[in-house]
Amino acid sequence: MYEQYSRQVLPSKYYRELLGSAISVFNSNNQFVIENILRIDNLNFNWYDLIDKTSGQLNDPIKNTITENSNDEIAVIFKNLVDKRNRIIHSFQITHQEKQILATKDRNQNQFIITEEYLLDFIKENELLSSKLHELRGH
Repeated sequence: MYEQYSRQVLPSKYYRELLGSAISVFNSNNQFVIENILRIDNLNFNWYDLIDKTSGQLNDPIKNTITENSNDEIAVIFKNLVDKRNRIIHSFQITHQEKQILATKDRNQNQFIITEEYLLDFIKENELLSSKLHELRGH
């Protein structure tokens, strides 16, 4: 598929919508994690430093605040989502069944296609994380 703004072939509009939604919900949760860290401990952490960290670099602040004040459920979900988000971001475009789509590989060199189902599952897992962060915040 081509668009007026690019001469390069692109995945379908629906696939790009899912891709954009996946990135958007993850970014929202990333900020929500930071908000919860600061709500728990704004003496040892500040927004300016936390916002400059990569998502993976938030593991220790999460452990030192959220996990200490609840359990490791949020930390585990967030780490899993960071790994999946990284696979989306570090993907490559391929032609599969005569369509453009993204593919990636895991750290064990296993390649796989980022299907619409993968993106939908990622979005649903972000909804779970968002619910857990809301529970932690108290509303």
